[in-house]
Amino acid sequence: MSSSSFLQLPGDVPLDLPGAVPEDEVSIGPGAATGIGSWPGTEVMETMRLVFGELGESPAFPFLPELPARGPGADMIGRGAGLLVDLPVDLQPSGWRLVDHPGRDHNRTQAWLRQDLDVLAEVGDGYDGLLKLQVTGPWTLAASLWLPRLERVVVDPGACRDLVASLAEGVLQHVEEVQRLLPRARLVLQVDEPSLTAVMEGSLPTASGFGRLRPVDEPVIVEALRAVLEAGERAGAVRTVIHSCAPKPPVDVLVRTGASALSLDISQLGTQRWEQLAEATENGLGLWAGAVPTSGGVKPEAVVDSIWNPWRKLGLDAAAAADIVVTPTCGLAGSSPQQARSALRLAREAARILADRALE
Repeated sequence: MSSSSFLQLPGDVPLDLPGAVPEDEVSIGPGAATGIGSWPGTEVMETMRLVFGELGESPAFPFLPELPARGPGADMIGRGAGLLVDLPVDLQPSGWRLVDHPGRDHNRTQAWLRQDLDVLAEVGDGYDGLLKLQVTGPWTLAASLWLPRLERVVVDPGACRDLVASLAEGVLQHVEEVQRLLPRARLVLQVDEPSLTAVMEGSLPTASGFGRLRPVDEPVIVEALRAVLEAGERAGAVRTVIHSCAPKPPVDVLVRTGASALSLDISQLGTQRWEQLAEATENGLGLWAGAVPTSGGVKPEAVVDSIWNPWRKLGLDAAAAADIVVTPTCGLAGSSPQQARSALRLAREAARILADRALE
């Protein structure tokens, strides 16, 4: 699979997009906190109001919540597939599958998103801070979507190229649409890649389950991610983030994508990955530290220590820790509503304490 001429992005987007602001006016932190994306329950309006209520005051910032409990199409893969342009899907017992023509399943994915955007426009009317959007990344989609012949998209280089190009265009349109709905908001694009490690390691099972798929080359991985991130930037996103809460995140590869920051479950890093991350942060990469357990049950000081101790052990600048964005370790769809709300409050309080400690 060659990484040269991997895809063609949509046509140039004007640089003076509505909502675009100078670089020095979009800094995040100190003391910033946000959520990852998914949320328990099915009530869109209630959830949106809660997220804006808990995170709508700077330096915290809200996100567009995802409610997979609503059913197929509101889940991470179905929602991501619904953003694809000219690549419709349907739902089979094996999972989401690419098909020739859109049908009921494809239309449902887009209906869920349309409902969310309508509620976002109402709750966020007049909002002028940072707002985070999450999209499923190209390699998690390629690992999870099936071709008509019932193999994963990731096995077919041509299908992968089509998927990346389609997703890049869909992300561009999505960010533009949210910017149109909330013209004063400053949008942050988060690309979720929980399956990236499996794609790179070649640990995904074949359709039969008796074999493993070949790994995808690192240059191809990087170029595809870069294409999606750049599409978001072209549409007006002021920051881009790659998120993974999976074990063994490929930090050394992710730093080459051009993302503004990495959002990682820091309990999964280990010494080697902390060292890779340390070098990258010294070169300007932002860190979003997934340090708040999704089940809660910890004190803010313990969350701060889980970030501060490895940061200082590596000899990193104490003051720079104030710019770390604190988040839950992963999405909150599996938590209770009370745990989910507590996790946001805990992230916000831990971020404040971390910034105070860093700037003492």
